[in-house]
Amino acid sequence: MFTDKVVIVTGGSRGIGKAIALRFGSLGAKVAVNYLSNAAAAEEVVEAIRSQGGEALAIRADVGDPAEASALIEQVLETWGRVDCLVNNAGITRDTLLLRMTEEAWSSVINTNLTSVYNCTKAVLRPMFKQRSGVIINIASVVGIIGNAGQANYAAAKAGIIAFTKSIAREAAARNIRVNAVAPGFIESDMTAKLPPEVVAQYQNNIPLGRLGSPDDVAKAVTFLASEDASYITGQTLVVDGGLVMY
Repeated sequence: MFTDKVVIVTGGSRGIGKAIALRFGSLGAKVAVNYLSNAAAAEEVVEAIRSQGGEALAIRADVGDPAEASALIEQVLETWGRVDCLVNNAGITRDTLLLRMTEEAWSSVINTNLTSVYNCTKAVLRPMFKQRSGVIINIASVVGIIGNAGQANYAAAKAGIIAFTKSIAREAAARNIRVNAVAPGFIESDMTAKLPPEVVAQYQNNIPLGRLGSPDDVAKAVTFLASEDASYITGQTLVVDGGLVMY
């Protein structure tokens, strides 16, 4: 499906990003796995893709820094000559109630989760404009739609991603570039594994489909939006949450 296509996944060494990178690799894409600190985890993803006969490369970059985000895009262009799909997935949490939230907790989440999307998208648009093709998929969250106590920073960043997605979709459409977002709900991850069982059960009771999502559920939505099956879809946010936002 993605043979000879070049895909960049930011925050691709673990969780949802890892699942996205592995799925693109399994579908024939050449995958750049961006990471910040865990080189070993990123190399594991790369080796998993290569073991299936695919091409992959691990690239360290702090995508919250505009110079490093630009360097990430340049390295991919130097390696494979083009970028067909950018998945802006890098993200962190610094959860606490607003009255206890430090300026650092606010700014670090905004920078990593939202400013990184601006940095990478701006850097990749020029080569995509020259190609007159490309897909950008931004990983938002249902928290950016419904909010969540203790996550004002995270919710603001994810809501910003949704609005940013719509704006850039309008700007880039004339060059045949599609821009969409995916908003995951409660997804099984390293972070959710640390939650008390009663908290997980409470969330699960609020999900109409009755289960937590998996990283693969999100990855499938991303590869759909990147594919030709979604060639007439842009500026949209696909919610992958088992119906949680309806609760």
